[in-house]
Amino acid sequence: MISTSETSVRRLRGLAAAAAIAALMTACTSSGEGTSVTATSSSPTSGVSLPVTPVTTTLLDPGAEPRSTVTSVRSGNQTVQLSTRSAVTQQIDDQAVQDFSTPELTLPLTATDMDSSDTVNLRVGKATSADQRLTDALAPAEGSAAGLTMTDAGAITALTITPSDETQDAARAAIEQALNQAVYRSVSYPDDEIGVGAVWTVEQQVISGVTLNQVTTATLRSRDGDRLTIDLRIDQTPESTTLELPDNAGSLAIDSYTMTGAGTLEVDAGTPLPLSGEVTVGGKQQYSDPEGSTVLRQDISDTVRWTTP
Repeated sequence: MISTSETSVRRLRGLAAAAAIAALMTACTSSGEGTSVTATSSSPTSGVSLPVTPVTTTLLDPGAEPRSTVTSVRSGNQTVQLSTRSAVTQQIDDQAVQDFSTPELTLPLTATDMDSSDTVNLRVGKATSADQRLTDALAPAEGSAAGLTMTDAGAITALTITPSDETQDAARAAIEQALNQAVYRSVSYPDDEIGVGAVWTVEQQVISGVTLNQVTTATLRSRDGDRLTIDLRIDQTPESTTLELPDNAGSLAIDSYTMTGAGTLEVDAGTPLPLSGEVTVGGKQQYSDPEGSTVLRQDISDTVRWTTP
């Protein structure tokens, strides 16, 4: 049996939330020993602004003729449902496996006022969860506002969330995490003309407890005017071989890190959010303390699903 110092165990337990949140694409800080996310303002009427790292889009294959550019020209209103779920388990040395999974959350979203600017206004409907306690906490959040800043190529550059006055912290955290997952599972279009079979990459950094280099490879499966079906493959690699722990608690070595996934989205260039589709990303990670005496292993998987009612 591996000897485990009390300090190492505390460090690795504190890592659980940070590593899980990094993998789940949230841009906020962890709280406690779980994977909850806290808002950056304690004022009930204040919103939180979450900058999104820029993307670099590279066309690898223009696809078959006919070809044309895809421009995100948003107009009118759109109503969709966003569902997210995450499975996170960890094990320190040979101790019992701990489960930090988050239950499925379904978030109705209505996009409005898309005609005059690069900002898409979102309104949150009646959110529900597989966890009844979370569903109860989400009830006062109905009517909360959010906003996406988007380029003409469909790239999201900023996310703002303004919960309703009565929204509880647990509901704020769940909404933030779900929208962040959706942002980093989205796809933007190349500036070039493309046809069926076109392949392009979207490179982006995901910054949290770990800075990840994410490469999304998109393949245009079919196209009917502005309506596109796009297959996605996602690969993530850590930029560093170490992970900085929250609150200046030191660092851990990243012994191994795999995070890959795939899915398909059906999109319309005239609307800001996917019409339907699902993307799942998962993998295994292993971390160790500086003394090399304690090891943390994690299994992580998250899924983002879109449906149009």
